[in-house]
Amino acid sequence: MRYLARQSREVYRACSARITIWGNRIALISLLWLILVAGVAAQSIQPIYQVEYDGVLSSYAAGYIRRALREAEAANAQMLIVHITPRGAVLSEARALANDIAAASVPVVVYINPAGHDAGAAGSWLLPAAHIAAMAPDSRFGIAAPLFVPTMGVSEATQDLLLVEQLQQFEAWGAARNRDVSWAETALRSGFIATAAQAIETSPPIIDLVARDRTELLQRLEGRTVTLVGGQQMTLSTLGARPLVIEVNLIEAFLLVLANPTIVFILLIMAGLAFYAEFLSPTVGILAGLGVLLLAGAIIGMIALPVQWLSVVGILIAFGLIAADLFVPSHGTLTVIGVGVMIASALTLFDATQAPGVAVALWVVMLVAAIIAIFAVTGVWLALRSRNRPVTTGQEGLIGRLAEVRKRLDPEGMVFVEGALWRAVCENGTAEEGEFVRVTGIYALRLTVRRIDPSEELMSTSSSS
Repeated sequence: MRYLARQSREVYRACSARITIWGNRIALISLLWLILVAGVAAQSIQPIYQVEYDGVLSSYAAGYIRRALREAEAANAQMLIVHITPRGAVLSEARALANDIAAASVPVVVYINPAGHDAGAAGSWLLPAAHIAAMAPDSRFGIAAPLFVPTMGVSEATQDLLLVEQLQQFEAWGAARNRDVSWAETALRSGFIATAAQAIETSPPIIDLVARDRTELLQRLEGRTVTLVGGQQMTLSTLGARPLVIEVNLIEAFLLVLANPTIVFILLIMAGLAFYAEFLSPTVGILAGLGVLLLAGAIIGMIALPVQWLSVVGILIAFGLIAADLFVPSHGTLTVIGVGVMIASALTLFDATQAPGVAVALWVVMLVAAIIAIFAVTGVWLALRSRNRPVTTGQEGLIGRLAEVRKRLDPEGMVFVEGALWRAVCENGTAEEGEFVRVTGIYALRLTVRRIDPSEELMSTSSSS
């Protein structure tokens, strides 16, 4: 009996050991399998791309966003988030970019941020075209002017057809996204503005969601289904995702800076000041060359914006008036007029009809006007000071000088002044050799002089010594 009990215990121990070994092997294999499955699942999740832009929606800005869209399509991204803070927009560029977004082969999320920002006309075009439209709380979009820009040189009937075409574009986007676009006709004809709260509360809504920041945006995008142009449907998986931000390259950054309306104005003014300074005091073309570079930068910026060239001419006229004040005795009147013309031209430098919200910052206009006024007044003062300064060269420069008598004046004689001997006639008596007289005039190469009192002679002698 004891033998059988011992054998049973040994068999039990052996079985337990084998079960433990196989259990560990199964657990290890299961762990490896889970790791493999998780890796495959992670690889199957498509990346999320993001492009961020803050500024005027010009042709340069639209080009940057289009490049980001092409990169997202080439990478077969899950979606592209267009995080935009528009500060004015060129309507033609906003509409063209909206068409590209609507036709994208990847879902595009247009997100207006930060809270309280006014997206203006850019929001009116980009939000309806986006596959998913999102806004930050208290932000708004739209303008109080017609979104439709009439084309010059066409009949009224053609204008109506163009307006209907744009309206049908909005309606097609609304039908595809299941969003309200009943506001589009009002926006095109007279203007429309809506806040994020108003846009989300309509039925159906104008936008898809409201999110405070990118984290909340990604949370609320989780599980949403997007239908692309070809009818393909995609379900978004965004929880825990970290979007890949597409940065601007060096050329794009340079062009985006130049396309800022305030920068364009400052470059124009700096170019004018450089030419003006070159005109006042020639510097072998250094300032003129600097002016050419600044003017070239301003022109590059103006290419991307609808400039009113009459206002550019007004700025040139303003500089002409300010420069003319140096030669015309207007007592500063031309400078005042020139500064006024410059302010009016700066405030109307860009066409608000074609680019609502695109304007030079008012405080910059006032600051530049004050600087130019100070610059011009200083130039006029220096010119007048130079004009009123006594003549110090030539024969006229001898008048008022002290001369030493070298041959007794009775009343004629010789005097020494400014390193030369002159024949002189004394107006008030005689003067002995070594005395000092003051030159009062010059006529036919002969000086007229007058004796000075002893105190003045003493001062003259001490100063000459």
